[in-house]
Amino acid sequence: MPKDSHDGPILEIDNLSISFFTRDREIPAVMDFSCRVMPGEAMGLVGESGCGKSTVALGVMQDLGANGRITGGTIRFKGRDLAEMSPGELRDIRGREIAMIYQEPMASLNPAMKVGRQLMEVPRIHESITRSEARARALELVADVKLPDPERILDAYPHQLSGGQQQRIVIAMALMANPSLLILDEPTTALDVTVEAAVVELVRDLGRKYGTSMLFISHNLGLVLETCDRLCVMYSGEAVETGSIEDVFDRMRHPYTQALFRSIPVPGADKNTKPLVAIPGNFPLPHERPPGCNFGPRCDYFQAGRCDAKPIPMFAVKDDDRHRTRCLRFEEIDWQALPLGVAQTDRTEPGRVVLRMDNVKKYYESDASTLFSGGDPKVVKANETLSFDAREGETLAIVGESGCGKSTFAKVLMGLETATEGRILLDDRPIGDTAIADRTTGTVADIQMVFQNPFDTLNPSMTVGRQITRALEVFGIGDSEADRRERMLTLLDLVKLPREFADRMPRQLSGGQKQRVGIARAFAGDARIVVADEPVSALDVSVQAAVTDLLMDIQREHRTTLLFISHDMGIVRYLADRVLVMYLGHVVEIGKTEQVFAPPYHPYTEALLSAVPIADTRVQKKHIVLEGDVPSAMNPPPGCPFQTRCRWKSEVPGGLCETIVPPMVTIEGGHQIKCHLSREKLDSMEPVITLADD
Repeated sequence: MPKDSHDGPILEIDNLSISFFTRDREIPAVMDFSCRVMPGEAMGLVGESGCGKSTVALGVMQDLGANGRITGGTIRFKGRDLAEMSPGELRDIRGREIAMIYQEPMASLNPAMKVGRQLMEVPRIHESITRSEARARALELVADVKLPDPERILDAYPHQLSGGQQQRIVIAMALMANPSLLILDEPTTALDVTVEAAVVELVRDLGRKYGTSMLFISHNLGLVLETCDRLCVMYSGEAVETGSIEDVFDRMRHPYTQALFRSIPVPGADKNTKPLVAIPGNFPLPHERPPGCNFGPRCDYFQAGRCDAKPIPMFAVKDDDRHRTRCLRFEEIDWQALPLGVAQTDRTEPGRVVLRMDNVKKYYESDASTLFSGGDPKVVKANETLSFDAREGETLAIVGESGCGKSTFAKVLMGLETATEGRILLDDRPIGDTAIADRTTGTVADIQMVFQNPFDTLNPSMTVGRQITRALEVFGIGDSEADRRERMLTLLDLVKLPREFADRMPRQLSGGQKQRVGIARAFAGDARIVVADEPVSALDVSVQAAVTDLLMDIQREHRTTLLFISHDMGIVRYLADRVLVMYLGHVVEIGKTEQVFAPPYHPYTEALLSAVPIADTRVQKKHIVLEGDVPSAMNPPPGCPFQTRCRWKSEVPGGLCETIVPPMVTIEGGHQIKCHLSREKLDSMEPVITLADD
């Protein structure tokens, strides 16, 4: 239980303003921000990158650095103004009363110190307890965060743990002193969706057990729905709407909140009949904010002379407890109206087979064991008997956790690696054993890739236009420099970027704009197959919709085959025609999207779907949390690759799961599942995701 009781708000932020000062100017990062977190309450803070979420958290920690300064308002913790505390008082509060969990767990862990010592430091510094008492508490917390063999974990170094285990240790460290307030800054962004689900459940359960109040910072509305009691939506340094989860999700009263929800895939969204709606325009820079409403230039309901006349305060929404909005017109807007100007499109029928993978295997030899123990080289089985077809104009999604072999498959297809066994056929021509350096220019142009991080794929010293023109030169397109320049400008048109961007440097572009340049470059040679490796996961949700629909538009126009690698099942359900599920190098399920998202499922697909956070209060999900991590491809389990984590294994008699790799079984409509479960058991599976009004 909490170390002391407090009747009022644990955290009370009132009209907070924070600026950062450079030699040139003052940059206001947060303005007139207010929120309250009550005892035992979890408050979600959501918004796009740069909206000020993390700055608020650093303000609460009084850790704004040399350039940051609170320029107005107050932050009270248990009724005391943090700005009036001495450095010594703040040191006592940080870690003991207020703890923070960061996005990257290794930023909080000392790589040269064992986990147990790092955990024990916290109460020993703050409470002066004995070593044995600190160790007993560390063992209890490691068990609470559901890590196996706590004694072994305490004796391990951080690098010996997986990402999910490291994040659990950071959560345990934050809870070691039993804080009253826990701040979580995007704590699951770098984790797989199955690990994310386990960590979110853990945070929620520990919050209840210890009575800890939480400030949960995220861009993922589905996660906030599953974790928080209340929600505050931020835009460009301001709170624009705040209220209970039900208020904001079901009775939203700010155009930005509405625009956020329209740009994310929820049940019922469909790329043809109910496409996502991207937020127009761009997020304003802190020193270029418009007069009046910050969201005005991007708002469907903007009224000149009214919305831009003066700063807009927060208004109370009638009949709702603590529901407030920063919109002048919130009582005039029809919030149930469908978005205007959203064009429906006809479903694209896939054409002939253009790519075929037939029993493809990719093994690597690892010499690490020879180096350290003198043993034989180990074999890493990255891909095992991959078989599938991809058709012209089709979107085939490839899903699975980190380490399942998705990226290895992409490298083999691109020719960056060659297959160990099996055949890859492009238009019935074998290319699997031909490295990219030996492929014809036409073959290289036919299969292109859009990468996950747009920041790493562009040359920072080349203009946008030159980067695209360079690709045209490599593919031998254009008879002259003028021809190639015109083709480059046409490609900018294709990805909906202004032509003047040709003369800009990558640093002058936003993340979404950089990703569009990457897409333009991929289509420079009229690519027929595009491998998109997590192409929107590094982007804000409002930009994701625009980039996703851009890919769909280009696909319809050019009949491109899109292989969409992702861990985001929401995006996959929205845009994929077929879905291929991978686990530990194996294809465990493949079928049309509607088949894969409905029972019967492979047990791994069932767990993946249960882990997906969905931003819809109507959604009810079957609760399945996977235990353990994906086994190593260097030492895979015998039999079924999923048997070490499968909740259905006891339903299969005779120990088949532990001894024999299951066959790929074909059900109706070409739906295939690699599983030993009987047909009766498969048919008895219940839906994982249902809507309350179904």
